[in-house]
Amino acid sequence: MKKQIKVVGAVTVNGEGDILCALRSAEMSLPNLWEFPGGKIEQGETPEQSLMREIKEELGCTVEVQEMIEDVVHEYPAVIVQLLTYRTKIIEGTPQAKEHAELKWVSPSELERLEWAPADVPTIHKLLGRG
Repeated sequence: MKKQIKVVGAVTVNGEGDILCALRSAEMSLPNLWEFPGGKIEQGETPEQSLMREIKEELGCTVEVQEMIEDVVHEYPAVIVQLLTYRTKIIEGTPQAKEHAELKWVSPSELERLEWAPADVPTIHKLLGRG
């Protein structure tokens, strides 16, 4: 039976309406694919607590977690991932790519031009009104 993990992702929107996208580094699984930053939910954490911790660790900034956007279950060859994506707002700091190869602010109309990790795609469809 495949391992199952629960993860969270942050859909962070800036004042211009652009969305923060993160490019997975060559050392990560699914290298060179774009994703919404976030990570694994640890034992005893709520998804919201986990997302705040992960964004602090990965991007060095503090976010306020708002409403859930999407709950996706995606089966990869080696693992089944449940991804909960939430709308977030940066309340302190400026995002820095501490673990990712690159961070980029992208307008919603440009999101589909990036090559995304498969579990993130349903969130994009929802953001574009197709979910």
